[in-house]
Amino acid sequence: MIIMVVAMLAIFYFLLIRPENKKKKAAAQMRSELAVGDQITTIGGVVGTICAVKEDTIVIETSADRVRMEFTKWAVSTKGTQTTENGVGETKDSKDKK
Repeated sequence: MIIMVVAMLAIFYFLLIRPENKKKKAAAQMRSELAVGDQITTIGGVVGTICAVKEDTIVIETSADRVRMEFTKWAVSTKGTQTTENGVGETKDSKDKK
């Protein structure tokens, strides 16, 4: 009986907990490496180019009208322009490299 409980805990760890921790770590690394000039998409769907990077926030320029908005870094969804609904697909930057 104890072996079954240990096996279930191991399965939960390797199938649920570990992949989620890897995603969180990758997202945190991407957000810490943001630089001026990077094209980003926020979690709200706002696309823009980074103009300034502060400790906890970034300032992005969103259009040809030079509209600037300030967001917290955790609001950044992806680097590059998101082209799919779930955010896992290709970005504009990765299409240019092909």
